[in-house]
Amino acid sequence: MNLSRRTLLKAGLGALAVPAVAACNNGAAARGDGEIIYWLWDSAQLPMYTECAKVFHQQNPQYSVKIEQYGWNDYWSKLVTGFISNTAPDVFTGHSSKYPLFADKGQVLPIDEYVKRDNVDLGIYQKGLADRWIGADGNRYGLPKDWDTEVYFYNSAFTEAAGISTEQLNSMTWNPRDGGSFEQIIRRLTVDTKGRRGDQPGFDKENVKVYGLGYADAGGGDGQTSWSWYAASNGWKYSEGEPWGTKFFYGDPKFTDTIAWWRGLITKGLMPTYAQAKSGVDVTTSFGAGKYGMTPNGSWMLGTYGQLKQVKTKLARLPVGPIGKRMSMMNGLADTIWAGTTRRDASWAWVKFLGSQTAQDIVAKAGVVFPAVAASMPLARAAFAKNGWDVTPFLEPVEDGNVFPYPANPNAADVTAVMTPAMESVMSFEADPTSLAKANADVNKILAANA
Repeated sequence: MNLSRRTLLKAGLGALAVPAVAACNNGAAARGDGEIIYWLWDSAQLPMYTECAKVFHQQNPQYSVKIEQYGWNDYWSKLVTGFISNTAPDVFTGHSSKYPLFADKGQVLPIDEYVKRDNVDLGIYQKGLADRWIGADGNRYGLPKDWDTEVYFYNSAFTEAAGISTEQLNSMTWNPRDGGSFEQIIRRLTVDTKGRRGDQPGFDKENVKVYGLGYADAGGGDGQTSWSWYAASNGWKYSEGEPWGTKFFYGDPKFTDTIAWWRGLITKGLMPTYAQAKSGVDVTTSFGAGKYGMTPNGSWMLGTYGQLKQVKTKLARLPVGPIGKRMSMMNGLADTIWAGTTRRDASWAWVKFLGSQTAQDIVAKAGVVFPAVAASMPLARAAFAKNGWDVTPFLEPVEDGNVFPYPANPNAADVTAVMTPAMESVMSFEADPTSLAKANADVNKILAANA
């Protein structure tokens, strides 16, 4: 979501109070009491949730589900409009960066009483996922539906041509001084227009044909698919009170040193400039066109990379950092209920079903995302393997406990409004990484003012 939309979202919700129960939300007069409107943003997941809706109706004939899918940007703006106009969907897919603000404004329904009443077993989910949906107020606002981590997607034809083995790729190390073996591999994968590699004499960093490393953006305040694992494996954390940031640390030398090294890959010609990265062609398309040797991304992108038939793509682990571990952000989505719905019982029945192993098995078999229910994971692994993916690099950080949460708080939009331009300025060489200390001070002022 771009900055203007994030700001608009925060501004729109800023005017909201706890919603009055809408007499006609989403055209209530035109549909029965048991018809639920459900929103999601990922078109790749629409088929599997359509199947879930069919099974749910078979098991609960008194209820039916109408699914509506919107792209990421439109999804959130339409949702806020729905909150304001009392036309929001009964149930919608929630993101950990968004629900804290919605909860703060009373727009999502706490489900604690339903969970207790129906004896919902929260132990069936991957460790930590269920608690991720307990807000700062101690209330639970959703049941987990899936989860994700990050790895490197690499062009195996390029690594083979460079003489880089699978073992080398999966045992990379990293540090902010010389980049470790990770930087050596990136250097080896980089090729200039005359065919010279980044580790060979005469390499022309001003005329690069293939960059060793591609990236999508400057990362804003979370860096989920750009720099988060480097910083975490350097011993940095986003804030006190993780994941509920009460005081952020973007000015910490562990962070600024990490960003200085990462930006330095541009100076060395091993990574495209920020202008090139944001030229209008997304990172996966550029990777598919043979512009990058490897690109970091999340597990939700497996389907997209799988469609890049012109390249043979494989997965590599994230590098081990100075703390001696490879770290990955672990995030996950959940299904949440709009506080203004007139169909609370029906909505809860749908949310409970989506959080069950029955629904999660349907999700797993689709081979699109990792299901939140741990017992459904073997089905997912088999589905991904059928599509040619060995997803082990995504799973290992979770199994080893080397994960950290997506930073979240009700002021996330304000944090983003500060950190996005700050990071873009750094990556564009308009500002030094030390300038992030000023951005951090601005973030903490906002948090203090809204405390």
